[in-house]
Amino acid sequence: MNCSRIEKKIMGYVDGRVKEGERLEMEKHLETCAACRVRVNEFRAVNVLLDELPMIEPSAAFDIRMQARVAAEPAKQSWWAWFAPSPRVAFAASMLLLAMVWLGSRPAESSLSATDIEKINQNMSVLENYDVISDFAPLSELPQPVQAEEGSDVNQNQQM
Repeated sequence: MNCSRIEKKIMGYVDGRVKEGERLEMEKHLETCAACRVRVNEFRAVNVLLDELPMIEPSAAFDIRMQARVAAEPAKQSWWAWFAPSPRVAFAASMLLLAMVWLGSRPAESSLSATDIEKINQNMSVLENYDVISDFAPLSELPQPVQAEEGSDVNQNQQM
């Protein structure tokens, strides 16, 4: 047995609560280990001091006062009991439920007329490609238009 195991079982050994086999192992270890032997003697000295203290007997009224305090403790309530003291919570929950049912039962209203829906269906191919149209990055890569000279503009205007 090593010192760490002795340390864990030292109180049981001093009080006489360890099994016979463990007691023999501990005594064998204590014969060879002075540090553990000192520790056991310290615990025995503390036990002797505690045994010298007078035993305090509770008063006759102690049991009556203790039973009254236990009886005064509130009984454990179910999880549903928190609704009982607060009717406002129950009212708010019922109003919320009523509003959800009312909104869910309303028919879906369409603000678009039949002609508007028909126009949308006709232009659906354009709307489906909106992300391509809205991004003009490919157009920025085009070469700049060639600037025509002023004289050539006059010639073109005359030809027309």
